[in-house]
Amino acid sequence: MKNTPKFNTISISGYHIREAGSTAIQELAFTLRDGLEYVEWGMRRGLDVDEFVPQLSFFFNAHNDFFRGDREIPCGSAHLHKAMVERYKSQNPRSWALRFHTQTAGCSLTAQQPYNNVVRTAIQAWRQCSAAHNRCTPIRSMKPGRCPRNLRPPSALRTQQIIAHETGVANTVDALGGSYFVETLTNEVERGAWDYIEKIDASAVW
Repeated sequence: MKNTPKFNTISISGYHIREAGSTAIQELAFTLRDGLEYVEWGMRRGLDVDEFVPQLSFFFNAHNDFFRGDREIPCGSAHLHKAMVERYKSQNPRSWALRFHTQTAGCSLTAQQPYNNVVRTAIQAWRQCSAAHNRCTPIRSMKPGRCPRNLRPPSALRTQQIIAHETGVANTVDALGGSYFVETLTNEVERGAWDYIEKIDASAVW
């Protein structure tokens, strides 16, 4: 904190949880709860919550379920804010920000018909961009996956640039907000993730 104030000490990962077969709700819940455990241990060592939490960041998986996945980041942002303000009495808005990296789902790619992977990763990356412009605090970075590299598909950077500059996804905040379907999913993801967190809390030894 003193000598390397811009050093991000850890990326709290849920990517591998999703790759191993979890649902989006489980990935969100377990990743956030992992983050809260780091907060607990930092505070046990005598650190002030607002001194070190702004340097924590998260790592999520961007999967094919566009609409449900689109709700994952804003729900995560809401949960982190709730925990930091209510549980840890944080006073620093930087501690409430869900800083994150996302990567498209490696487990969704296939060796057969590999050029279809371009479509899959484009959809997943579009979802990442959409989530970044939802009601959440700042995106850190994202990485679209690719086809087998020997096939020379469009690069990850070009995929991001096409989405950001040619689709209009960055032109408004929460473009999907207000849809009855999307708002229903928002409630489902938010409630489902918090249920998991409460179950873990009930069995935790702090």
